[in-house]
Amino acid sequence: MTQNKELALREELPVDKTWDLTLIFESDNEWETAYQKTEKEVQSLKKYAGTLANGSEAFLKALEKMLSVVRKASVVYTYAHLKSDQDTNNSQYQAMSNRALSLITSVQAASSWFEPELLALPAETIEQYFKENDDLDLYRHEIEKITEKRDHVLSAEIEGLLASAGEIFSASSQTFNVLNNADIEFPKVKDENGKEVQLSHGLYGQLLENKSRTVRKEAFNSLYDVYEGLKNTFASTLQTNVKKNNYLAKTHHYESARHRALAGNHIPESVHETLIEVVNDHLHLLHRYMEVRKKLLGLDELNMYDLYVSMIGESSMSFDYPEAIEKTYEGLSPLGKEYSEVLEEAFDNRWIDVMENKGKRSGAYSSGTYDTAPYILLNWHDSLNHLYTLVHELGHSVHSYFTRNNQPFVYGDYSIFLAEIASTTNENLLTDYLLENAESNEEKAQILNHYLDGFKGTVFRQTQFAEFEHWIHTEDAEGVPLTADYISEEYGKLNAKYYGEAVENTEGIEYEWARIPHFYMNYYVYQYSTGFCAATALADRILEEEDNALEDYLTYLKSGSSDYPIDVMKKAGVDMTNKDYIVRAMKVFEERLNQLEEIVEEMK
Repeated sequence: MTQNKELALREELPVDKTWDLTLIFESDNEWETAYQKTEKEVQSLKKYAGTLANGSEAFLKALEKMLSVVRKASVVYTYAHLKSDQDTNNSQYQAMSNRALSLITSVQAASSWFEPELLALPAETIEQYFKENDDLDLYRHEIEKITEKRDHVLSAEIEGLLASAGEIFSASSQTFNVLNNADIEFPKVKDENGKEVQLSHGLYGQLLENKSRTVRKEAFNSLYDVYEGLKNTFASTLQTNVKKNNYLAKTHHYESARHRALAGNHIPESVHETLIEVVNDHLHLLHRYMEVRKKLLGLDELNMYDLYVSMIGESSMSFDYPEAIEKTYEGLSPLGKEYSEVLEEAFDNRWIDVMENKGKRSGAYSSGTYDTAPYILLNWHDSLNHLYTLVHELGHSVHSYFTRNNQPFVYGDYSIFLAEIASTTNENLLTDYLLENAESNEEKAQILNHYLDGFKGTVFRQTQFAEFEHWIHTEDAEGVPLTADYISEEYGKLNAKYYGEAVENTEGIEYEWARIPHFYMNYYVYQYSTGFCAATALADRILEEEDNALEDYLTYLKSGSSDYPIDVMKKAGVDMTNKDYIVRAMKVFEERLNQLEEIVEEMK
């Protein structure tokens, strides 16, 4: 049920449902002091340029100073961007966020000499430094990651110029975020009671789950009418972002933007290619699922706005936030006491910004840095879907907590490739728990409905996004103009291929590309799909209580970037260099689709 009320202002929210950013800085004035102090330290980095050849002590001093400044600037940035995201209409926090982004850019510029200078040192010299100075051993892996990029790092002067242009390179992404979150105006639409409600990013997802097809259709059409009206602006921001990625790839002597993006995490391009290939080979399962959905909904025509409503009818499985906390503890109990204690930290110490408010950034995420809590942004609505969102984002935050409490700062983060695995492992564990504890076939059907929809959205849909993202980069690299009409036409064809003949090519869906923020994240989306498939294998190991399964999983959570992502996953028990883990995930999808059909048959 939708609620007939305007979104609350930020200051109207209950304090206990907001994140506590005073854990970072007690006040904005304290942030300002830290900003100015860090800004001065940034300038001091330049004096270390030219010192790396002066012996192991000078090398270590320069490296540690650079890391120290990065660490401080990251805290300044985290506070400012969280403040801005909680209310994007607040001009003070927008300004702070912009200044913090400029600070990060200045850090990159002031330290841009480091990699070229390091790569100018002979390998023998670097190895001699390690022999002379035991304190350098901590940084061996980090240094090896840099020296392996010898063919792709330019001179110190050119790298400095590129780093200084960081704000320019990020301008299209920044413009998209402001337009999509602050300036875009959605109309009011009618809920199932005929009352007007203010359409928003958060409410849109809720309305698509509404049992009234009229409500779903109006929400869909109203939203995409807005994006159609702004299609040329969004095409401009997207095309500029793609050109930036292709330009930087070419400048750094990579074969493509994909090559550059994946090389940063030492991921073979074959991982991306294999994902798209295997998913395309299994599109018949998605098509079959769409046929099942059409049948269960009793529709002559299945449209894109019919893909999120429950196939089983009105769901009794709705959770308010306190209930969701309880289910989170119970569902994630297979991860053990050590994991549960971190969940307590999250809930008791206000890591989570729960409720939607006017101007708040849409969606959900986990964010933080080495010296802050791993905060979570939500836009909570009482539903099974938002319970899954909560455990998903907690997967990220607990991963961050374990990493930062078990690794030094230099390895205190993890690659994007690993990030989605922890979050989707949590989702898989929750699904198993809910199915095991379901009190009726109806509840089981609801859970399976949600699981299949989640798989559709996380594996099939994100692979569709990955295929589209690679297409726009390839087209631009070949000199093809990415006009709004050209992009929309291709997106419509791709959407039709993925969903099959059971789904109508609903007018408006061709503009979906315009509202996807992940297209500004440079080959990010495929990792949702690979992560979900890997998480399926990890969850199975834990639930089956295989030898060392939990210990291996916790080792992965605590590894950070101390090893290459592919190798971290091998230690956890999943080899992501072959297709087996994706095929295994497809088998689980098929088995649960079979299970749903059997249960529905029993319910007749």
